Amino acid sequence: MKVCEIFTSIQGESTCAGLPCTFIRLSGCNLRCTYCDTKYAYEDGVEMLVEEIVGRVKSAGINLVEITGGEPLLQEKETDNLIRSLIDHGNDVLIETNGSFSIKGIDKRATVILDVKTPCSGMSDKMDLRNFDYIKKSDEIKFVLCDRNDYEWSKDIIASHRLAGKSEVLLSPAFGVLEPRRLTEWILEDRLDVRLNLQLHKYIFGPDARGV
Repeated sequence: MKVCEIFTSIQGESTCAGLPCTFIRLSGCNLRCTYCDTKYAYEDGVEMLVEEIVGRVKSAGINLVEITGGEPLLQEKETDNLIRSLIDHGNDVLIETNGSFSIKGIDKRATVILDVKTPCSGMSDKMDLRNFDYIKKSDEIKFVLCDRNDYEWSKDIIASHRLAGKSEVLLSPAFGVLEPRRLTEWILEDRLDVRLNLQLHKYIFGPDARGV
């Protein structure tokens, strides 16, 4: 399978934020979000066997592993095999997917982070909203917001699909675009049952830091 990079850092987002984590970034993406900070993953990468990747993760010595991209579900069968192998070797696996592919077949032992694209991304019409029927309580649903319109859109999606009761819902201000304080004020005003999700790695290591 085609891998962009494997590295170890602090988990910058999700409910695991702050924990040491090994990241496997797979190459290729079917979307072109306006705020994408991993454009280098669109094409760049090297071919690796699942066994090689698992070996690299074992050498890193950290059991929390995130598979991200790009879009990992583009390499459907290989990604399924990778998830299964990592879990069978005792790892806790997070998989972040952009919401345009079905998550129905993902190993139930993995934690899915479903990144629902908002209007500002330019990709909101690509979302497969049937994924909300497959989400587990232990999974997470993330919205990256650029402005008030994104917030209102996300709030409507959360309400109409009753997402707050299905899994953890994360609202993330796009780094350098929407001030965290402003988003926090909106959440508090509406008493919204969500978690504020900041990109800790960018605050720690700088705006160009690698992350999910």
